[in-house]
Formats: sequence, structure tokens, C-alpha cells
Amino acid sequence: MTIDTSETSAPARLKRRAGLILFVLCAAQFMVALDFSVLNVALPVLGEDLGLGRSALQWAVTAFALPSGGFLLLFGRVADLYGRRRLFLTGLVLFGAASLLATFAWNPASFLAGRALQGLGAAAIVPTGMSLLTTTFPEGPLRDRALGISGTLLSLGFTIGMVLGGVMTDTLGWRSTMGLLAVCALVVLPPAMVLLPESRTPGRPRLDVPGAVTVTGGLLALIYALSTAAEHGFGGTDVRAALAAGVALLVAFAVVESRHDTPLVSLSMLRRRTVAFGNLGGLVTFSMMSAVIFVLTLYLQETLGLSAFATGLVFGVQGGVSAAAGALAPRVIGRFGARRTLVGSLVGQGLCVALLLGIGPTSGALLAAVGVSLASVFHLGAIVSYGLTVTSGVPDEEQGLATGLVTTTQQVALTIGIPLLGVLATTRGDLFGGVRTVLAIDAAIVLTAAAVVAAGLRRPSRNHPA
Repeated sequence: MTIDTSETSAPARLKRRAGLILFVLCAAQFMVALDFSVLNVALPVLGEDLGLGRSALQWAVTAFALPSGGFLLLFGRVADLYGRRRLFLTGLVLFGAASLLATFAWNPASFLAGRALQGLGAAAIVPTGMSLLTTTFPEGPLRDRALGISGTLLSLGFTIGMVLGGVMTDTLGWRSTMGLLAVCALVVLPPAMVLLPESRTPGRPRLDVPGAVTVTGGLLALIYALSTAAEHGFGGTDVRAALAAGVALLVAFAVVESRHDTPLVSLSMLRRRTVAFGNLGGLVTFSMMSAVIFVLTLYLQETLGLSAFATGLVFGVQGGVSAAAGALAPRVIGRFGARRTLVGSLVGQGLCVALLLGIGPTSGALLAAVGVSLASVFHLGAIVSYGLTVTSGVPDEEQGLATGLVTTTQQVALTIGIPLLGVLATTRGDLFGGVRTVLAIDAAIVLTAAAVVAAGLRRPSRNHPA
């Protein structure tokens, strides 16, 4: 259901009901983004309280990442077929209940169960929330603005979570971080029940079960392997086995989809240049920015000796700049178009990361703050424009699938950035040298991706114009 917002008196302003819907959807996305980072600072205290050893602490993150990334694509399609509002509300209830379980966890098993259920709820909330947004706001200035606001709050959620997690853990204890998420779900649920319209694909659809099994299993195996490698490297037998299983299942998924009458992911969708190259841009901007933040955190604290609070302030500045960029992004997209903005944003992000190579072993906090903040401006432009690029021209009945691809790309990117590059900084004897190596590789990857995306989006597809 698309809300009529076509009055000429306000072509790019949100009507009252549409604005309330946007507020609900963005609040839910912000809540999920907060969950990705709010617990990170609390992990040592949490482990001591619950009896989780250092080697097991990664499961506090992995238990959430596995279902939240593995089920995104499946839930996006289920929402298309059986009702986006229904699945969104179900996800909110599950997320809130799981947050309560994690808040009052009495042992490691109960806490990890709560985290896994949080991830499952997030997997339902994120793609359905995005598809409700894109089906509520028609293509054009309204959708541009809505996605700009959503992207800003997504970025702010990650940043605020890093700062808020430390403050709450020091003052109220680690359980307060999980309790906050339960409160957020409780606040969002009532207006969501009242405001959100139901929408689904008409007719009597049939779910592609073989495709669902193979793609979900493949994503689960891949995310497990990369999450574990972030802590222990790629040498472990379990990591290699999971990588092999993930690749094999995703290959099987491609074969299944090519032969199925009603595939979970239409291959014609994947052949759209906007979908393929838009998601490539999203994969690169998220993964490479997460790696930058990770290595800069190490640099600020371990090389320069800044406190956790001072480091949080650096990223707090980044969050404030990102908020301003979110307000600006729709205007830039309105003038230059989503595809040009995506390419330009990738170029800008790469150049700003290259600027960070000027940091020194004894000083460089100011340059780090300025560089990462400027990179975040372009990063946010890439976030908004890649979402618009992927979902533009996609019919409403496939918006859940398109946004599922967008959010799956985002989750996988956030998972692979640190294992692929961050490990280079942590495994070298010289931490500062490792940080600079990561920054140089990061900048090169982003700039190369910008060239590939520009070339891919320049020529229209034979079947699907770009």
C-alpha cells in the first residue's frame, strides 16, 4: 500500500500519517542498529558476571549475527508473500521478549539464547521495515528523503551504541543495555500496530522451500566462519569447514533458483545492473567503513593511549557529522541522481580514508577525528544512494525481496570487514604499521569498487534498463 503524497503544495514534504509511519519504521531500525554496538564495550564485565571466558565472549556477538544475517533474505520474501506488517510486528514482539530474556539472564546459555532470539527478531524487522518504507513512499523526492532519514538513524544507532554502552555499563551495569532495547521495542510496538498498513503479494503464493533452505544455510555458515575468524583467524578447522559449506550451499542455491518455477530470488532480479552493482557498492561501503572504525579504535586507545571515553567522543563527533550528512544526502541525490551519488560517495570515502594515512605513532587524534568524520559524510551518501539504486524500478510485490537483498548485503558487509582487514592490524607485531596497512588497502578497495560500480551502472541492461 502506497500512501498518496502527491499534493503539489508539498511535493517533497511528508504528510502527517506518512511522517508518523516513517518515525515508527526508523525507530525500529535505530533500535536494531543500537543492538549491534551497545553491548561491545560491556563484554568484559558481562563475561565476568556470567562466567563467559574470553574465548567464548565472541558468542555474545556471533549469537546475534548468525540469525540476524542468515534469515534476512528469507524473511524479506516471506513478508512479500504473507504480509509485511504481520512479520514486522512479530519481529518486534520477539525482539522485545528476547531482550528481556537477555536482561535477566542467569547463566551463559540463557543469555546467548536471548541474543540469538534478538537476532531472529532483527531479521524480521529490518527487511520488512525497509520494504514498508519503500512501498509507503513512492519513488522520487519523498522516498529519497525517507531513506536519507533512515540511513542517518542507522548510522547514529551504531555510533550512539558505542558511546551509550560504555556510559550505561559504568553507571547501571551491563544488563541495562539489554533492558534499554526491551523498552525501545515496547515503545515502538503500539504505534506500529495502529499506523502500519498491511501489504503482500496478491494471489496464493508458494514459498520456494529448497531455495530458502540453501540460502539460509549458506548465509549462516558464511557469517559463522567470518565472525569466528575475526577472533581466531582463518586457520581453524571449523572456520574452513564453515566457509566451504557456505560456498557450496550458495552455489546450490543458485542452481535451485535457476530451475524453480517460483524462486525465492528471481535470477532476473539479480541480473538487474542496479541490483547487482548497487549491492556491490553497499557491500564495499559498509565493510570497509567498519574496518576503518575498528582499526582507528585500536590506534586511538593502544597507540595513542586515549581512554575509552575519549575514543567514544571521537566517534561521537563522527555521529554528529553523519546526522548532518543524512539531511544533505537526499538533496544531492535529487540533483545528481542515486547512481552518480553512489559512485561519487565511494570515491569520497576512499579519498578520506587515504587522508588518514597521515596519522603518526605519537599524535594524530585530531586527524583521525576529522578524517573519519569526513569519510562518514560520503559513507552515509553511499548508504542512502545504494538503497535507492537497488530498489528503484522494482515493483511493490518484490520490494521485500529487493530490500532483503539490501539488508543482507549490509549485514554480511558488517560481518566481513573486520575479519578481512582488521586481522592484519592485530596479527602484526607493529600495531601502528598494521593500522596504516589496513587503511591503505581499505582506500584502494573503495576506490577500485567506485570504478567498477561506475562502469557497471553506465550501460543499461538488455532486459532491465539501469
